[in-house]
Amino acid sequence: MPSNQQRREAAKRKLERQLANRVERARRRRIIGLASTVVGVVAIVGIVYWLANIGGNSTEAGSANTVDTTAANASGNDQPADTPASIPTALAPVPKRATPLPAKVTCSYPAETTPAAKPAKAPDGKDISSQGTVNATLTINGAEVKATLDRALAPCTVNSFTSLAKQGYFNDTPCHRLTTSDTLQVLQCGDPSGSGSGGPGYSYDDETFPEIKYGRGLLAMANAGKNPDTNKGTNGSQFFIVYGSAQLDPNYNVFGYIDADSMKKIDDIAKAGTISQGSPGDGKPKNAVKINNVTVS
Repeated sequence: MPSNQQRREAAKRKLERQLANRVERARRRRIIGLASTVVGVVAIVGIVYWLANIGGNSTEAGSANTVDTTAANASGNDQPADTPASIPTALAPVPKRATPLPAKVTCSYPAETTPAAKPAKAPDGKDISSQGTVNATLTINGAEVKATLDRALAPCTVNSFTSLAKQGYFNDTPCHRLTTSDTLQVLQCGDPSGSGSGGPGYSYDDETFPEIKYGRGLLAMANAGKNPDTNKGTNGSQFFIVYGSAQLDPNYNVFGYIDADSMKKIDDIAKAGTISQGSPGDGKPKNAVKINNVTVS
């Protein structure tokens, strides 16, 4: 007959076995639950992948989500591009100064501390005419884009642009930026480095006026605002072609305009889209864009 001590020890061992069994059952339940969750997640991911890549290939014609892969295949870049929702066809009116400039002006082209992105000399700034126009042809991706540079709008800008063109500064340089949003539709060029920070090694002041409104067909200078050290403008060699909307303050020198037929060639570039970098609809063109040369007469 077992003693009380033996009975207590037997009961203790029985309780220990029961506790161990409970722990084991709980552990198994956790393993089974975890496995079920993993299987469920994998199944869901598989369904989503199937819908996106196999079952979801058919899109209605005209859908905003349809991506044109022709440009991607041609360029070897398979990233989806941001394309403009629409592009206007009417050219914007060319702005006019309320008060004309004197017949001749003096322009200043001080040297920058940053070296030129491509060798260039600053033009002479004495007795620069503010009357008449200059014809310019920008060959972009092999297509001729005809522009008229208007001295009455920005004589110092036209003087600089024609000087750089004659020096071959723009030849074989990229257009590094394309914007496709509803509020800003421009193609930006003029930086031989393609980085967005390059220039000719000199700068010049703004030639803006309150009446400026930007729109399709206008040529304008890009800049970095006022130089905090001199309070002067930071115009250099970078310029932009407005192919659609451009809701900007009048802070950028408008110095010319492009004809209607030539703008269609810019439209083709815009329709290929841009690879956004930071802001939606703002980045490098999906297809490489290159200025082959610029001639002026």
